[in-house]
Amino acid sequence: MSRDGSAGRPRPGAGLPDRDLEATRLRIDLAVDAAGIGSFDWDLLTGRLRWDDRLLEIFGYDRADFDGTIGAFAARLHPDDAPRTTEALRHAVDTCGGYDAEFRVVLPDGGTRWVQGRGRALADERGRPVRVLGAAYDTTASRHADARVARVLETMNAAFFALDRQWRFSYVNSEAERVLGRPREELLGGEIWGLCPAAVDSDFEVHYRGAVETGRERVFEAYHPAPLDAWYEVRAWPGPDGLSVYLLDVSERKAAEERARSSAARLALIAEAGAVTAEALGSGEGEVAALQRLAEAVVPVLGDWAIVSLAHEDGRVRDVGSWHRDPACRGTAARYAELRLASIRPDAPVVRALTSGRTLTVDDVGAIVGVSLPPGEVSDAFWTLAPRSAVTLPLTARGRTLGSLSVYRSADRPVADAADVAAAQEVASRVALALDNARLYEQQRRLAEGLQRSLLTAPPTPDSAEIVVRYRPAVEVAEVGGDWYDAFVQPSGTTMLVIGDVVGHDTEAAAAMGQLRGLLRGIAYRPGVGPAQVLCDLDAAVQGLGISTMATAAVARVEQTPEQRAAGLTTLRWSNAGHPPPLLLHVDGRVEELTTGRAELMLGVDPATVRSEDVLTVRRGATLLLYTDGLVEGRDLPLDDGIARLRAALAEFGDQPLERLCDAVIERLRPEGLQDDIALVAIRLHPQ
Repeated sequence: MSRDGSAGRPRPGAGLPDRDLEATRLRIDLAVDAAGIGSFDWDLLTGRLRWDDRLLEIFGYDRADFDGTIGAFAARLHPDDAPRTTEALRHAVDTCGGYDAEFRVVLPDGGTRWVQGRGRALADERGRPVRVLGAAYDTTASRHADARVARVLETMNAAFFALDRQWRFSYVNSEAERVLGRPREELLGGEIWGLCPAAVDSDFEVHYRGAVETGRERVFEAYHPAPLDAWYEVRAWPGPDGLSVYLLDVSERKAAEERARSSAARLALIAEAGAVTAEALGSGEGEVAALQRLAEAVVPVLGDWAIVSLAHEDGRVRDVGSWHRDPACRGTAARYAELRLASIRPDAPVVRALTSGRTLTVDDVGAIVGVSLPPGEVSDAFWTLAPRSAVTLPLTARGRTLGSLSVYRSADRPVADAADVAAAQEVASRVALALDNARLYEQQRRLAEGLQRSLLTAPPTPDSAEIVVRYRPAVEVAEVGGDWYDAFVQPSGTTMLVIGDVVGHDTEAAAAMGQLRGLLRGIAYRPGVGPAQVLCDLDAAVQGLGISTMATAAVARVEQTPEQRAAGLTTLRWSNAGHPPPLLLHVDGRVEELTTGRAELMLGVDPATVRSEDVLTVRRGATLLLYTDGLVEGRDLPLDDGIARLRAALAEFGDQPLERLCDAVIERLRPEGLQDDIALVAIRLHPQ
């Protein structure tokens, strides 16, 4: 007997010793109880129905209320589920087969509970059904969970469907109905490959089958052609019953991403086109090389191929650059560019853009240009390139048209939209401005360099010393500026050395340098005037004459008494207006910075500034070096580090001839080229 007094479950473990049998039964009972499973035994000969305590609890019976008949079972069935449930049980009895049904029971308090029942009918030796054994368990919680899941799936804005092992639809939510364009009545039970033929041999089929074959989830994005004509983010995960698929329409996101990519590409092109053009012009490659780089930069962002034209001051126009996205077509594009201008009509788009200064968009280049070309090589090249649309833009800056840019698109690419045209116009504007700036800069550079070199005269050659000067224009920033040097002999025979640097790097700076140099020369030539007085008088002259500029300068005077001459000594007297300190190389190899007690203002700031003067006696054979900050300061060189490096170079090359010494220190401090102008003046006192 079982613990409820019934005949109980079949007795597994027959033939085992009593103690082992009891242990086995105990383990089975514990497992069944833990799973919440109730068991039943229906004797078909006597009609007696036996339930264990768990099954009584599931159906809402007390043992005293349960009469042990099949009627007690039927009395608890929900009216909507009773017919199919009793029919399933009757079929199991009639066929001596299995019984499997899920149904609702109505509890005494009116509540309902879902129950899953499974069992099997047993026959006697003559094949007659005599007994039904089985079990049942409560599935209410899972049913409610399934219902909640179903409600969620139905309210999702994403399509969801499930496929069974035979690729048939087993579940379709409402959004999937809309996406697939069929009601679920048509979809359920139907095979996906027949109902959705566009998915065959597509990324969808590859990933669906791959997920099932590998047992691993697949996440991908794919475009589904018409009738869906949309991009989808897809998650396909396999399970025991088949494949579950989630599709979210991401067409708007993909379109936004494509717009963002195109916008980013256009912005990058705008920056790149201006940069490469300016780089080519700044490096001295010239306008033709710069415009060739432009043609290469705009392809393929703005079009499939491009031609760039250059207008000369005498009115001539020539195509100087071309590029095609297909390497095999670049030779044809270049040849067409060579022949184009001599073959087109006066009203061709490129001519109209050059003469009007307006951007022209042509939707059908073949109808406008192609049909008008004379037969032969130019026409053959045009139709081989097969442009469909084009945008032609003038390269205009400061009211002058310097050339044009023609960008072509093939038939498989849409006509340039407003954003494309705006980007092309910005590119053309930047390139034209760079061209015009380069031309203006070259004019200014030539003027300023001629002015500056005319002012930087050769140094004097006194008997008592050797004087060497150097001026090196920058190779990166500007070729001329306000750096200057000077060396001259006063009427008394005293030598004056000057180094200066006007703020700025342009023609105005060069002109201001010339004014200051001339004023300083006139002031310092007076007999007996010292360096401090020279700078004070120059400051006053700058203020009084209305010269609106600022500059740094250092002035040194080399003087000698008869007694000093006899002793081989010389006096250095100097004053500094905000300039890097001069360096003195003694005859014993020491290098000394000629610094003042405190830093003093540069010229042009305050005409009332009091200038100080320092004096030092040195032996003959010493070398004095004055220099501008371009030698010791730059983007890659802090001023203090630069002065320290200059001191080391001066000590290393101090035994060299003065000409070689000046060149060596420049090469040591600026081996990669100059970032700023450099001027220096050096004097070596002859031994006596």
